[in-house]
Amino acid sequence: MGKTDADIVHDPEGGIARLVEIMARLRDPETGCPWDVEQSFATIAPYTIEEAYEVADAIEREAWDELKGELGDLLFQSVFHARMAEEQGLFSFHDVANHMADKMVARHPHVFGDQAGIDSAEAQTENWEAMKAAERAARAEHGVLDGVAVGLPALLRAYKLQKRAARVGFDWGEIDPVLDKIAEEAREVAEARDDLGHDALSEEIGDLLFVVANLARHLGVEPEAALRGANAKFIRRFEAIEAALAEVGKSPDTASLEEMDALWNAAKTAERKPRG
Repeated sequence: MGKTDADIVHDPEGGIARLVEIMARLRDPETGCPWDVEQSFATIAPYTIEEAYEVADAIEREAWDELKGELGDLLFQSVFHARMAEEQGLFSFHDVANHMADKMVARHPHVFGDQAGIDSAEAQTENWEAMKAAERAARAEHGVLDGVAVGLPALLRAYKLQKRAARVGFDWGEIDPVLDKIAEEAREVAEARDDLGHDALSEEIGDLLFVVANLARHLGVEPEAALRGANAKFIRRFEAIEAALAEVGKSPDTASLEEMDALWNAAKTAERKPRG
């Protein structure tokens, strides 16, 4: 005798089938959760992005005990979107999983087929990009920049747009012109800060950030990851300032900038000391 839906919901070993059934129950218009029932693709999308960042954060911090839960939260987002799609007759979670499996098999003919000649990560990357280009063409995305998702974080999207343009030769051939362009854009911001309105100044700052992303790409650095690292470093050092001030009965709002700057430099020096 097979398990009922109620059995699956309470089965600790139920896996994906259990999660899919739980989502269906949550979305039931009559007996489900009012909040879940009210949601749409648009209202859930921000949570999906947030959960993806929380996965990245756990990995960045090497918080392996948290990663399982964060991956589960992200998986639930896929189940949530797939359930809403199924309700509209678009597709199901089963279709999502099969689509991904088909894509992976098609893009790895050297693993699942008889294609030879892909014996390095670099060769696989080239093959992968060629296949994605063919898929974009099949979707009638003929522009070089078509298909770079609008919803990506702006810094990551800048990086991807520049990579795409570089494939057709629209790129600086070396790093020095990129550095010159950064200096030029920085000068423009400095010179125009007192004369430009907010919108124009925002545009100049955007130009500067865009070129910095280009420098990162030329150096083989993903700017989004680099900025996440810089954020984490800032937090570590500022927390060191707070801890040092607390030892003498102070806090950042009662300390002078000179005191905090000295503690910042001390934290920076401590980080750079070799660990024995």
